[in-house]
Amino acid sequence: MELSQSITHKNGRQRKPVVSNSDISERESKLEVEDDEEALLPNSDRADGQTKASHGIKGELANVALLLFLYVLQGIPLGLAGSIPLIMQSKNVSYKDQAYFSFVFWPFSLKLFWAPLVDSLYLRKFGRRKSWLVPTQYLLGLFMLYLSVSVDAMLQTDGQRGPDVITLTAVFFMLAFLAATQDIAVDGWALTMLSRENVGYASTCNSVGQTAGYFLGNVLFLALESADFCNKYLRFEPQERGIVTLSDFLFFWGIVFMVSTTLVAVLKKENNKQHHTKKKPKEETQSVMETYELLFSIIKMPTVFTFCILLLTAKIGFSAADAVTGLKLVEAGVPKEQLALLAVPMVPLQILLPLVISKYTAGPRPLDIFYKAFPFRLLIGLEYALLVWWTPSVRQEQGFPVYYYAVVLLSYAVHQVALYSMYVACMAFHAKVSDPMIGGTYMTLLNTVTNLGGNWPSTLALWLVDPLTFKECQGAPGQTCGSVEEAGLCVRESGTCVTTLDGYYVESVVCVLIGLCWWIFFGKKMKRLQEESPSAWHCRVAK
Repeated sequence: MELSQSITHKNGRQRKPVVSNSDISERESKLEVEDDEEALLPNSDRADGQTKASHGIKGELANVALLLFLYVLQGIPLGLAGSIPLIMQSKNVSYKDQAYFSFVFWPFSLKLFWAPLVDSLYLRKFGRRKSWLVPTQYLLGLFMLYLSVSVDAMLQTDGQRGPDVITLTAVFFMLAFLAATQDIAVDGWALTMLSRENVGYASTCNSVGQTAGYFLGNVLFLALESADFCNKYLRFEPQERGIVTLSDFLFFWGIVFMVSTTLVAVLKKENNKQHHTKKKPKEETQSVMETYELLFSIIKMPTVFTFCILLLTAKIGFSAADAVTGLKLVEAGVPKEQLALLAVPMVPLQILLPLVISKYTAGPRPLDIFYKAFPFRLLIGLEYALLVWWTPSVRQEQGFPVYYYAVVLLSYAVHQVALYSMYVACMAFHAKVSDPMIGGTYMTLLNTVTNLGGNWPSTLALWLVDPLTFKECQGAPGQTCGSVEEAGLCVRESGTCVTTLDGYYVESVVCVLIGLCWWIFFGKKMKRLQEESPSAWHCRVAK
């Protein structure tokens, strides 16, 4: 159970964890980073054409604060999207419905495919990045305001009908798509908004802002929405509802998006060097079609194609643990807000792990760490299945004991060590083999494939839980529980549907076996890719 994934996803984010998502939050190199080269000139220019003297970060605190705020806004819809699966699980939706909703976490992994459009098409007078940022954030605000008056009806259940999963998926998919588009625009703007000496703060704003936004939209919301949490920790008089509702939360952030976007559109000017010089920036020389042709030429190379196939299949063995475990814990009675809060103590660990692991992946063979961590992560998947099996037996009338949450937290911490070992090793190898002539596009392609390799197995794992689960109707002879209709008929005949075989346990074992086969037959092949010469990774059409 990657908690960040189960809460999103976390993705991703699969959130990257996110947080996302997630899968943890596996963050991509941005296509625009390679293109926005005017940010790397010795001095950025002011909007009025005056050369700005370098005085450290103090002279650009306003720009850093704006970037941080924009990334926080970006994390809000991702956090909200990550909370919906847990809310739906408490309403007993099917895992097929959860699989439908998991497509919400795909846009951040697919944004490479429309990033060239965002980078190349714009209104020159309004500003290259604002041409996309402003309308995108307005649409995000409008979608949130729409959801604030309709989401309760979408999530409402009655005796015959559950939540409107298809509509929820469509609306939150659009939120994620808009957030991914906003991310492309903000990443590009960051490189021209800050001077060369301070451009490194852009990645810090990205990491801190997205994490803070996800925390607000997911962990904080789930806590304040829970009546049990609020009554236990925040109120003197118990009430039936939490301090905030999903509608209230969406309405508040919808207004924040609309007001803040208006202020940015009116008050903030872009530092666009091309307005004041006859020479166009180098980023203008590559058209949209040239970018797509370049991506195609990269993926056609034999070594890259082989590596992409391995990346797309490597995470099948982890899919049941990452995608289903958190939902199974909620189904077993673990409060969703408690699961969300367990992610908080992991933040220091998630900060320290990349720093420690990078010492071992900095050499010529970073994928050796990937190979060594692989079987341990598979074993953690089996441990997660045991954790889900054990959970009902330790449940008490007052909830779950402290030692149970300690076991969950320890399991999650061990999982993070294995996950980050593989993630950091993979990112280090991407950086090692990427053609320096087209590094941004190259790395973004590899990271996109890596994220897709986590998304599709998670969706498939959720989809297969119900078909692999077997139930029987007890107390009503002649009735079965093979479908929702049959289960309803069983209950009407005074029977009870009892699970005889949970598909999650079947998946957990099958996934580990598939992962073990992958490790034995393909793991060494991935390691051997490190022995390829640098020329095998260089694109022939690179300039």
